[in-house]
Amino acid sequence: MMHRYPHGPLVWIDLESPTHDDVRLIMDEFGIDPTVAEELLLPTPKPRAELHEHYLYLILHFPALKHTHNTTVQEVDFVIGEKFIITTRYELVDPLHKFSKIFEVNSVLDKSNLGDHAGYIFYYMLRKLYKSVEHEVAYIGDMLDDVETQIFEGREREMVATLSQVGRNLLNLRQSIEPHRDVLRQFESDAETFFGSTYRLSARNLINEYYRVHGLIQRHSESLKELRETNNSLLTTKQNEIMKVLTIMAFVTFPLTLITGIFGMNTVQTPIADSPYGFWMIIAGMGVTGILMFLYFKRKHWL
Repeated sequence: MMHRYPHGPLVWIDLESPTHDDVRLIMDEFGIDPTVAEELLLPTPKPRAELHEHYLYLILHFPALKHTHNTTVQEVDFVIGEKFIITTRYELVDPLHKFSKIFEVNSVLDKSNLGDHAGYIFYYMLRKLYKSVEHEVAYIGDMLDDVETQIFEGREREMVATLSQVGRNLLNLRQSIEPHRDVLRQFESDAETFFGSTYRLSARNLINEYYRVHGLIQRHSESLKELRETNNSLLTTKQNEIMKVLTIMAFVTFPLTLITGIFGMNTVQTPIADSPYGFWMIIAGMGVTGILMFLYFKRKHWL
């Protein structure tokens, strides 16, 4: 599926799961190299940036929004010429879809000045994509705040699975955007060659935008690590308390079991047990023994 968004002398071609006919059309119209055109047909596992004679070619992968998509990574290919930009995606990419609506309205009303070449369209487009990643990181940050509250309300056991899920989401985010660093550095160098030195500041701002989002992910990863250690410590403390109580109960019941075992022996004559009040005397002795052991443990601060 092909969408065309003109804006003055500039044009944006958005391809979603392009067919061979779609790719052939843009190949003929914009002079795209056949090797690049072939790569637009299918997803590419590794991101990269290339400088060609009439355009720049970039492949970037972005994390999918976990609460709206089932996939973890979405690929977007960019072909950036002097007066055109071509994006290729293989499913709905929410930030690009929103950007298309804004771009279309501004094109109709002619209210926005995007600059004199398509490099500026790429600049605003990539900032929109990074803003969506930032929103996803903020969503995870809210989850971490909720987890912290739940941990200190005594729900440590329930938070183990939640912490693991948050950790998985952060790992997916980090693995998706970390390769952008090298691609954007290469793009900065190629863009200065292609668009001139006036575009250097925009390319540098994109790198700064990447580092800002990456820093947010790193900070949340550190917060997750601290919360996980806190949760594990509280769980261990609770388990130790349970084991202590069970151990004390075993020590308290051991002498009582021993007493009942002795007086339950099948002998000809058993002291105390043969007296008229033997049963109550034995029960009283067991009660006193239990109370004395309880007081001893209390004095040792084991309870």
